[in-house]
Amino acid sequence: MCGIICYSGSKKAIPILINGLKKLEYRGYDSAGLSVIEDKTPITIKSEGKVSNLEAKTSNITTNASYGIAHTRWATHGRPSEINAHPQLDNKNKICVVHNGIIENYKDLKYELINKGYIFISDTDTEVIAHLIDMYFTDDLEIAVLKTVERLSGTFGLAVIHADIDHKIIIVKRGSPIVIGVGDNEFFAASDPIAISDYTNKIIVLNDDEMAVLNSKEYFIKNLRNEVLKKNIKIVDKDSYSNDKKGFESFMLKEIFEQPISIKNAFRGRIIESEGVSKLGGLEPVLERLKSIKKLIIVSCGTSFYSGKLGRYIFESLTELDVEVEIASEFRYRKFTLDKDVAVLALSQSGETADTIAALKEAKRKGALLLGMVNEVGTTITQLTDAGVYNHAGSEIGVASTKIYTSQLVLLTLMGLLIGRYHGLSFIEGKSIIDGIKKLPEQIKEILSNAKNIQKVSKKYAHFRDFLYIGRLYNYPTAMEAALKLKEISYIHAEGYPAGEMKHGPISLIDENFPTVAIAPDDEVMDKMLSNIEQIKARNGKILSVTNSSAKKVIEISDDIFIVPKTIPVLQPILNIIPLQLFAYYIAKEKGRNIDKPRNLAKSVTVE
Repeated sequence: MCGIICYSGSKKAIPILINGLKKLEYRGYDSAGLSVIEDKTPITIKSEGKVSNLEAKTSNITTNASYGIAHTRWATHGRPSEINAHPQLDNKNKICVVHNGIIENYKDLKYELINKGYIFISDTDTEVIAHLIDMYFTDDLEIAVLKTVERLSGTFGLAVIHADIDHKIIIVKRGSPIVIGVGDNEFFAASDPIAISDYTNKIIVLNDDEMAVLNSKEYFIKNLRNEVLKKNIKIVDKDSYSNDKKGFESFMLKEIFEQPISIKNAFRGRIIESEGVSKLGGLEPVLERLKSIKKLIIVSCGTSFYSGKLGRYIFESLTELDVEVEIASEFRYRKFTLDKDVAVLALSQSGETADTIAALKEAKRKGALLLGMVNEVGTTITQLTDAGVYNHAGSEIGVASTKIYTSQLVLLTLMGLLIGRYHGLSFIEGKSIIDGIKKLPEQIKEILSNAKNIQKVSKKYAHFRDFLYIGRLYNYPTAMEAALKLKEISYIHAEGYPAGEMKHGPISLIDENFPTVAIAPDDEVMDKMLSNIEQIKARNGKILSVTNSSAKKVIEISDDIFIVPKTIPVLQPILNIIPLQLFAYYIAKEKGRNIDKPRNLAKSVTVE
């Protein structure tokens, strides 16, 4: 959600800024803009809509300006428009500001500034920042920014330039991700390393309440007391931040097909077959405490919430833990007793999900052991938690998560196996889980090889306006995640439901125009699922089933089927979701949707 890219060096800034914005498009946005400085004069260009619109506007601009800031905005305060797009400027047109996040006390600050004679042009909370900096500015931009930050409540990643101060860019982070890129006599800042991956693989991750001061020859990292800090430069793998579709028609399709690799990366080097146990190096610093916890609370949002719900079944199957799963945005409003016997596990693809971060801070206040599972290195969640596990799945550009979801499920299973082997889980049971995990990549390849048939079936269902997804046990959360995928990218209404609850309301919707997707593998609850399917068929409902080749009765009664390989029950949902990811994808394609950038959605939700 929103994106920042900044450059200070000797090259022309506009092409670098535009290129960075294009790489940030996956985050979700509705307008874009940039400011560069030439001869102490800001050149500010903004556009509603896509970065390509902004690029078209810059094509007629002749400038050698070699520093500037740029932004993609996802509207929070004020509708999408050129006026509300960033950068926002002060009344003198000297100070330019881009901002990710929300300023919670902006109304009080705006009232104060209006009374001092400042004129507001936009509806944004960001414009307050530009005017505040102007109010405090004498001749030191750093001091003016620091005084401004003292007045701000909320979350923000800020980048500031002043027309009279050559090549200086000031960055401040509080709750919204920012990294600094170190080049050869040129420096960058961005909300995501992918934005600067074409120019440098040397980054510095800013922590909360840190400030970076960049110019074309050097940089400084400071705290908000204006004291210089020493920060390590990290060398990142550029391939991890690739936004090349590699021949696929979209990033989402590419990422669906990458799952054999992303799952292998999730378990590579993390299993000890001879002991029937997993080895998660990121958890080793807290392993002794982890052995003794009695309760695990999983907090997450969106797709990660559904992997958490499935994680509850996994942990209850493999361990003796009492497990709860909470939507992160509701967690801090509930009354919990958290202590040293409780661990809170945060799941987040980006590591920057605002509600999940807020939940962790609440759990930390109450003394729980904090664990994280993220895909992005050096993010806020990794800084807040006591220990954690990385997905190592590579960048996921498509807004609708696919490979991170299945990667999370593998890692949750490995975590459950690790803890379970200290509880009652036997070597034989542990070995069975490891054997099942190792087979997953080839089994997923088998499913993906049938993509053309899945596409053919999907076309039959693309005209329906509503869907019911049902499942039991491990496949109840799978039904919810599969329904979410269809909603996200096709804009079709879909509900994921526990199959046993179907008769308590949803069955009233069933007719020939309301199909049901039944996740009905050959497992201990297959007969119960068959009963649900028969009830739907009795009401003229169409049935598309995801099942195994051995489930003959399910195959016979279904209108259409997706056959998946069979594995142990705790791993079966990983295979079951794959054809349903493709099903959602091909329906969205049939309907002509913008699959990688669905409307109103952002990849990383960094505001509450």
